Amino acid sequence: MNPLKILIVDDEPLARLRLRGLVEAIHDQRGELRLEVVAEAATGTQAGAWLREHACDLVLLDVQMPGPDGLQFADSLRERPNTPLIIFVTAHPSHALQAFEVEALDFLTKPVRRERLQAALAKAAQRLSERQAAVTLRDAAEPASEGLEGEFVTLTERGRLVRVPLAEVLYFKADQKYVVVRTATESRLMDGSLSDLEARWPERFLRIHRNALVAKHAVRELERHALVAPADADPDSGDGWAVRIVHVDEWLLVSRRQVAAVREALKGQGG
Repeated sequence: MNPLKILIVDDEPLARLRLRGLVEAIHDQRGELRLEVVAEAATGTQAGAWLREHACDLVLLDVQMPGPDGLQFADSLRERPNTPLIIFVTAHPSHALQAFEVEALDFLTKPVRRERLQAALAKAAQRLSERQAAVTLRDAAEPASEGLEGEFVTLTERGRLVRVPLAEVLYFKADQKYVVVRTATESRLMDGSLSDLEARWPERFLRIHRNALVAKHAVRELERHALVAPADADPDSGDGWAVRIVHVDEWLLVSRRQVAAVREALKGQGG
């Protein structure tokens, strides 16, 4: 197994040094958990520049930093291909809910205990292994499949496994620590992240917002739509743009960054 490649992002040099020391100590202690700190950055801007030229599996990320804060930086990563996993490491526990809204894998508070970091890194290694296995499975299945008939979303419900045919999924929507799986007849909850789902089925689903992936065949209209009161509006909501979802007559917000992609998807339908 290749080592877990880690980028440390924190504006405090001593904090970066301590995190690096903890990671190296964990790597030396447990041979089965292979770890490598491949780079450090003092700001989200520096980290973004490094990621444009390099790749990593995991970012250990502070929240409060000069320029874009850690939450903004994590949110920007969600629209990149091969999104690295995020573990926040911060002295501000009040940001925990916001961290999971941007699909963080874990949230650690300073000073970080080695045992807690070790558990979080083991979780990251497991998630990465599952992601790689899913890609391998998808690649192996594609030559034998003409469409979506053989593909399923698997989730756990009341202690039992449930398989939802991918062809029936209209959209995935982040709901705090879970993902809503919406079909024409029901909604179910699953563990996971939108980034993993997007990486697994990029040809099937379109990211329309940081909190939603929509099946391309399910998009029917794009228009300005008053979904929320102005006081509650998301600054990334693209001046009120929304899409109507086929079969359920629901409207979902569209990020201003994704309006052009939604228009292209509609053109591809000939509508």
